Amino acid sequence: MQFTRAIVRPPPASFADGLTRMDLGVPSLPLALEQHAAYCRALQSCGLTLIALPADPAYPDSCFVEDTAVLLPEGAMLTRPGADSRRGEVEGIRASLANAWPVLARITEPGTVDGGDICEAGRVVFIGLSPRTNAEGAAQLAQWLRGLGYEPRLVSIHGIDTILHLKSGLSWLGDGRLLVMGALAGHPEFADFERVVVDDDDLYAANAVRVNDRVLVAAGFPRVEAQLRALGYSPLALDMSEYEKMDGALTCLSLRF
Repeated sequence: MQFTRAIVRPPPASFADGLTRMDLGVPSLPLALEQHAAYCRALQSCGLTLIALPADPAYPDSCFVEDTAVLLPEGAMLTRPGADSRRGEVEGIRASLANAWPVLARITEPGTVDGGDICEAGRVVFIGLSPRTNAEGAAQLAQWLRGLGYEPRLVSIHGIDTILHLKSGLSWLGDGRLLVMGALAGHPEFADFERVVVDDDDLYAANAVRVNDRVLVAAGFPRVEAQLRALGYSPLALDMSEYEKMDGALTCLSLRF
């Protein structure tokens, strides 16, 4: 759970043209930029050095950098996002990863993988099967993970209409614990983990980020913050309103390593 760097990219002027299933209104770009700056400051306060990429107006969803790669200490893999409109984002991340990982693995056609469907939990990596991550992409990723000594576990979220990606409803807290939405809490692949279950009314807060000694959480969910404090964690709440409108959340906004 120890990170030293993170790749971030602010939302572009075209941000409101991005993909979303939500009906929460049009995002405010000035407010989204303020929230992104606060997010970056939070990462820095946790001890991370930021690799800040410029906004890319050609790709409205490009601030959600997590979907473009899967990063592990032993290796990195470029993804192939499930949405056609997002595939060009991957090349924009490649150069930022090359210094740390001179050799990059890659998901190839017809496989698709969004990083938001990948949840590392120690030596276990959960792979969400979703509208964005297909069986072929999951198989390619699983093979690569096994080669690095990880245990891949498949978790289908098909039929759970309230989340876009696996990590929309699942976060690794460290210490053998998962923060998880109720609809996923009973999944057999999680049986050997302690599960901290988020109420249905607090679903958005199931996406959290453990960064060194802090846990970044979405603001406005005091019950989740209380759950985390009771377990000895130090939550840091951040306003994510404009990203929620675009089906994004805390983990989506950075690639941490």
